[in-house]
Amino acid sequence: MSLVNLIAQADERGLTASGLACLDRCVPLLGGDDEALRPLWGSLVDGGGDWGASLEKARAALRPQDPGEDEAARLAHRMLDAAPAERTGAAVRVWADACSVAALRVHRLLEPAEGGTGTHDAALALRPRPLAAVRAGRTTGERRTEGMSPLVAAELRRQVTVLELLAERGAGGLRRALDVTTEGRRVLAAVVSRRARGRA
Repeated sequence: MSLVNLIAQADERGLTASGLACLDRCVPLLGGDDEALRPLWGSLVDGGGDWGASLEKARAALRPQDPGEDEAARLAHRMLDAAPAERTGAAVRVWADACSVAALRVHRLLEPAEGGTGTHDAALALRPRPLAAVRAGRTTGERRTEGMSPLVAAELRRQVTVLELLAERGAGGLRRALDVTTEGRRVLAAVVSRRARGRA
């Protein structure tokens, strides 16, 4: 099943977790603490905290510090700014879909230019698959990540995994979804750190 179809079939909790996971993996670009979004995760558990109040606190903690920040950071902040104050089905569906696209764009922007060493890799870097095709393609089979850079392919897999976990296990899949997201955040943090050192 494609990522687009998984989003279309997800329930409110799955959609919210999907959008939140995309945002959480991009926290290294927001200049905040890794735990800044943890209360939002907690609000997805039955009887958890208040989503709206937790969202306001996260926005205050992760507000832009540098007006000249680059496109990847701007995309991450837009995900946070666009998060709906109320978790209604229609609102979180639009947000989850937008976060999916934005997170893939962030990972494409941060892909190291020197990552490909062979001619095939270089060709893929010059002609990356359109993100619409990446999201609409089947998520199983050997060719599911063909034409994608490593960072984008990994982000696609994580998005799919989060949605599948919530579809199969409901609230019980939240812990595993958070684990998948934490792994992705660490990967992106390492990329951001390398980029910062390269600019120094």
